[in-house]
Amino acid sequence: MRIAVTGSIATDHLMSYPGKFSDQLVADRLDQVSLSFLVDELEVRRGGVAANITFGLGQLGVRSTLVGAVGQDFDDYRSWLERHGVDTGSVHVSQNKHTARFLCTTDQQQNQIASFYAGAMAEAREIELKPVADRLGGLDMVIISANDPVAMVRHTEECRERGYRFIADPGQQLARMEGAEIRKLVDGAEYLFTNEYEHGLLLQSTGWTEAEVLDRVGKWVTSLGAKGVQVESKDEPTLHVAPPKEKRKGDPTGVGDALRAGFLAGLHHELGLERSLQLGCTLATVSLETDGPQEYVVDRESFLTRFAEEYGEAAAAEVKPKLR
Repeated sequence: MRIAVTGSIATDHLMSYPGKFSDQLVADRLDQVSLSFLVDELEVRRGGVAANITFGLGQLGVRSTLVGAVGQDFDDYRSWLERHGVDTGSVHVSQNKHTARFLCTTDQQQNQIASFYAGAMAEAREIELKPVADRLGGLDMVIISANDPVAMVRHTEECRERGYRFIADPGQQLARMEGAEIRKLVDGAEYLFTNEYEHGLLLQSTGWTEAEVLDRVGKWVTSLGAKGVQVESKDEPTLHVAPPKEKRKGDPTGVGDALRAGFLAGLHHELGLERSLQLGCTLATVSLETDGPQEYVVDRESFLTRFAEEYGEAAAAEVKPKLR
């Protein structure tokens, strides 16, 4: 299966301030704030929804194609992704903007001050999918994840026009897009992915009922956090899959991306809907136990042991030949 994953590519710059922000704020001077915080730590983590998904696919031995826009500062990140099984040959490189980045400082009370620089991500709207398909000899599935909103709509429209199967995964961009744009993103998707909150937000923004959404998509996959994931469709009973219990809770950033990666790996191997979701839930749990969306490593034997403990030996035996 030739999979193209479109969406954001970014780095996260995470800093820790040993004091409290509130101690530095003067109540009657909040209209003239000018502050600088000396931080103790800086962590730079690779991220971005599309990059996280392709990384997760690579951990399961599935090579996918990353489609997004970056700056000329992408060389080290490109090398990392290629080394972890990602095809970056269709990434657009901006000539004058940096790769998107998230900068966040957290104080000792877990208060945060953050900024997001979109940078080169805005140029994703210039990307056409047909050259990607031509380079790969076709496209079997396109994932349209959170990205520049104009790019998301353009990719969806091109998928419909050219007959590419696609997954709509609007994520956090649901909050900033208008109902008409969201309706364009969803219509005709083979799968629609949201979390529980986005599920309600999508209905509110589009003005559609659940039945009307299910008339327009093949299946609606909703992640439920610790409760797992549910799948609704027009003609089949609702399916629910619970995740394996985590051994520890790390940083939850990127857990949903790991879920999608495992699910796509299952589709790639033609494992069927339930088994694909189980694969996604297991990879999501592995991700949750690690700090950082691209810091986890899939050990084949321990992964299969955990899979068997949650879903049974027969299910694990079905998955085992597919994992490298």
